[in-house]
Amino acid sequence: MAIVLISLSASAQVVSKDSINMLKDQKQVIEVSKRLNERKLELAKLENELPGRTEEVAKTAEQAQKSADANKEAAERLGSNAQDKKAARRASKSAGSAHRDAKKARRASDNLDKLNRNIESLKKKIADDESKLSSLQGSGGGR
Repeated sequence: MAIVLISLSASAQVVSKDSINMLKDQKQVIEVSKRLNERKLELAKLENELPGRTEEVAKTAEQAQKSADANKEAAERLGSNAQDKKAARRASKSAGSAHRDAKKARRASDNLDKLNRNIESLKKKIADDESKLSSLQGSGGGR
């Protein structure tokens, strides 16, 4: 009778270790799935920002070009009469505007580049998570 009890308790421990391993695998699958869903949501959010950022880059670039053209015109007027204070003031103001608008255009472009890099990075992470998830589910850790 004692031998039967010992053998039953030994087999119960083996089953319980298998159950624990299976639960650990399932937990890992759930964690990877959760992370994958969070990354997909973040990707969708970033991709929704893309058209607005692209439009902002176009608008700021156009404004920077207009300011540069106005600055060139003001500088040419000043060049024809270097002693004209009014023309000098206009040239100075248009140069400042051109500088600010060029800076805004660079920032908008940098922000778009950063957004595109973040999107690409998230896509790689999502692909890695999907690969990991399929390998975990393929090894029996899934359903």
